[in-house]
Amino acid sequence: MAAETRGYPFTAFNFEVRIRREGESAPLCGGAFAECDGLDMTMEVKTIRQGGDNRRQIRLTGPAAFGQLTLKRGMTKGFDLWKWFSATLDDPGLRADAEVVLFAADGSSEQARFVLSRCIPVKLKTPALNAREGVVAVEELQLAYETVSLPQASR
Repeated sequence: MAAETRGYPFTAFNFEVRIRREGESAPLCGGAFAECDGLDMTMEVKTIRQGGDNRRQIRLTGPAAFGQLTLKRGMTKGFDLWKWFSATLDDPGLRADAEVVLFAADGSSEQARFVLSRCIPVKLKTPALNAREGVVAVEELQLAYETVSLPQASR
């Protein structure tokens, strides 16, 4: 059995999101989110027909498009995400990189890592404010990203 097929299947319930502004080593914020959606890429396909050959079409790869990451129901210790959003309004060239790390069922072994480059915050929404909690909550954070990659994990 190949090394890639041994072990546990990937699970979607145990993940971590890390966001770092370009040029900075410290994470943008200390927070956690309950949901993460929008890790996707699509490719436009170009179809070419060869004259006289009605039984076949040639498919060529076209430009790729990337999704928009949506993080929901998060908790953070401060207002760093709000400050980043405001800073992006002041400097439209400001970008951050994000990583979505999937962990195994044990909660510590990394199974996969998606790297999103040059992210821009496009939506930041609070939930209904409630006095029973003492942390800053984020109902939804949406990030547009330029590329997504899945680097090979070192095992």
